[in-house]
Amino acid sequence: MRLLLVRHGQTPSNLRHLLDTAVPGPGLTPLGEAQAAALPAALAGEDIEALYASTLIRTQLTAAPLAAARGLDVTVRDGIRELAAGDLEMLPGHTPEAERYMRTAFAWATGDTALRMPGGESGEEALGRYDAVVAEAAASGARCVAMVSHGAAIRVWTAARADNVDVAFAAARPLENTGVVILEGSPSDGWKALSWEGAVVEPAGEGGPTGEALDSVG
Repeated sequence: MRLLLVRHGQTPSNLRHLLDTAVPGPGLTPLGEAQAAALPAALAGEDIEALYASTLIRTQLTAAPLAAARGLDVTVRDGIRELAAGDLEMLPGHTPEAERYMRTAFAWATGDTALRMPGGESGEEALGRYDAVVAEAAASGARCVAMVSHGAAIRVWTAARADNVDVAFAAARPLENTGVVILEGSPSDGWKALSWEGAVVEPAGEGGPTGEALDSVG
């Protein structure tokens, strides 16, 4: 299956760099609406057979123009919502307290899934719910599936599940609003990332900057 993981359009909380992860969350800014409207053209070359969005309003608004253009229903699933910030909710993302959010999330991708977000979910719970939606899509028989999801969730799940993406790669590459990560594979055979916001993904460990870039969550 070809899997397109799409970050939602810009929100007011993105402009303020807030850890805004709770359901239902904010809508889109005017720029976010324009980004959503541009998605059908941006993905014109993809033969999308199924379209998913999370339970947060911003992903459903982002998916709507693509759904209309392709004549697809949007399947809404809680499992692909943003990684819950717990006690860190609505903190500015660049504060020392809020930086714990991405450190914890990327620790999950290295295998420390028992670690729990302060006041929130564990890595086992967060990755497990995302896995379940991906498995549902794969079992549907669709050959190309788009999921409109969230910045941190996409980066962490890809680092945890794609054979050729490690934490250093994902941490150094925040996703822009409506940025797309394209993968190929299956839950049983594993996943390989083909591209990250249009750039071909190198094998894990072969070049690219390292570090923990903390932007583009939510």
